[in-house]
Formats: sequence, structure tokens, C-alpha cells
Amino acid sequence: MLKKKGWGWLALLLGALLGTAWARRSQDLHCGACRALVDELEWEIAQVDPKKTIQMGSFRINPDGSQSVVEVPYARSEAHLTELLEEICDRMKEYGEQIDPSTHRKNYVRVVGRDGESNKLDLQGIRIDSDISGTLKFACESIVEEYEDELIEFFSREADNVKDKLCSKRTDLCDHALHISHDEL
Repeated sequence: MLKKKGWGWLALLLGALLGTAWARRSQDLHCGACRALVDELEWEIAQVDPKKTIQMGSFRINPDGSQSVVEVPYARSEAHLTELLEEICDRMKEYGEQIDPSTHRKNYVRVVGRDGESNKLDLQGIRIDSDISGTLKFACESIVEEYEDELIEFFSREADNVKDKLCSKRTDLCDHALHISHDEL
């Protein structure tokens, strides 16, 4: 009877340790996907001519003959953001996985330059393969599906520190004490 209890405790302890490790990997993945998603959206928004606008509102004629139409910047319009969200996760194939040597946490970094070249980037210590990009893409798609309204809300207006506000505080995908972006280092 004593041996069974010993093995039971060992199995319980092992299960708890494996569960904790899996949860940390899952959080690293979802946090990394969120941070990459924010980077990609910010870059795409910055590529749009700030003078480009889109008409929003009702195209019906009011009783007084006026229309309730306003022009808003296209880059941060709901139409543009929705369009970006439909295709942005495909960019996750341009990311690789890097393990932080001190914390052993996974970070995801862009391995292909915006110009399509990778030879200018330091790829030492970065793992690149289809499993990583596929898993990251799936995590990205899950985030877009679950938090589409929050993403559109955040990106429809200019905001500072979107990564921390969205990925840590609003969605809790990142443990903001443990994840410091490379921009902040």
C-alpha cells in the first residue's frame, strides 16, 4: 500500500511539473504570436499614405438633405484593419523561434527582412522550420478570432505601447513581467 501511495505522489508531481511546462510553452507561443501580430499590423499601417481616406457612415439622405458621412484615415479604418486581419497571420512563416538562455522562455523573431531578404539578419540561435511557423500561424489565427474587436479597437486609434497594452494587460496573453520586447533592450 505504501508503494502505491509513493508512486501516486510521484505521478501527481510529475503531472504537475509537465502541466506547468506545457502551460509556459503555450503562454510563450500565444504571447509571441500576439507580439508578432502587433508588429506586423503596426508595420502595415505605417505603409499606408496618411493622406488616404475612406468615407464612413450612412449614405442615406437625412430629412434636411444632408448625409451622415465622414472621411477617416484609411490606414486605421475598420475596413482596412479587417482586411489586414484576414491575411496577417500568413506572415508568421517569416518568424523563427529563439530560446532566451537565461529564462529558457521562447521568443519569436522575424527571420525574413521586410524586403524579403534574410542575409542581413543575425539568425544565430534561431530555429526555423515549418512546425514553428505553422504553430505560430495557428496561434495568431486563434488570437485574431478571439480578440478581433479588441485588435480593431486598439489599432483604429494611434496608441503607444500597443504590445504591452494589448498582449499583456487587455488579453493577458503575455506575462508582462517576464516578456520584455527586443525594442526595450
